[in-house]
Amino acid sequence: MNIPVHMSLIMDGNGRWAKDKGKERVHGHFEGVESVRACVEAAIETGVKYLSLYAFSEENWNRPQAEVDALMGLMIKAMAAEMPSLGRNGVRFMVIGNRERLAPELNEMIDSCMSSTAHNETLTLIVMLSYSGKWDILQAAKKMALEVHECPERLEEILEMDVNGFDRYLATAGIPDPDLIVRTSGECRLSNYFLWQGAYSELLFVDTLWPDFRKDEFRSAVEYYTKRDRRYGKVK
Repeated sequence: MNIPVHMSLIMDGNGRWAKDKGKERVHGHFEGVESVRACVEAAIETGVKYLSLYAFSEENWNRPQAEVDALMGLMIKAMAAEMPSLGRNGVRFMVIGNRERLAPELNEMIDSCMSSTAHNETLTLIVMLSYSGKWDILQAAKKMALEVHECPERLEEILEMDVNGFDRYLATAGIPDPDLIVRTSGECRLSNYFLWQGAYSELLFVDTLWPDFRKDEFRSAVEYYTKRDRRYGKVK
């Protein structure tokens, strides 16, 4: 079976889920943690090697401060609670994004979790936190500019670089591009996510709100991918 090597999930609909149940938005985020746990288990069971989660975008910093604070606190608690399980199941944990905007306490937790799981190989779980596609491309361009500034003789080499060479400047360097990007909650847009990496990703938009996206929904998405004919501009 043609299983996606890298599957990415845009986790959307927590607030609407909570509102539908007459609860505060933060309750949807708490329930969404259960969906993350279920999807990690499903990824291991189906053989997916990389699972990335769009958890918090650069634009999400514009949300009400109380919600942002609750989300950041939830992330610290979730990481602390889940690390033993991730370790037992061979899951490597990574966080990618503009971490300069994160609180020191959260960054310390991230560093600890990444270090303790660095040698695991069953699944790489990547949490995209304070991330956006435009930020990623911009920071890559800045890296290139700084490289030329510090080593002018690199200019000619960079000018001759192809798209594969540019990949190494992205925050996702070393991680394969996503084969499948799934967005929950019925919204049909990428919302500034994986603008470079998702150039040839299969896209799946589902109506399910993120807190209701569990193992069955994950497996259905994988099954959808297995039926796709990926040609990359070629003729078969």
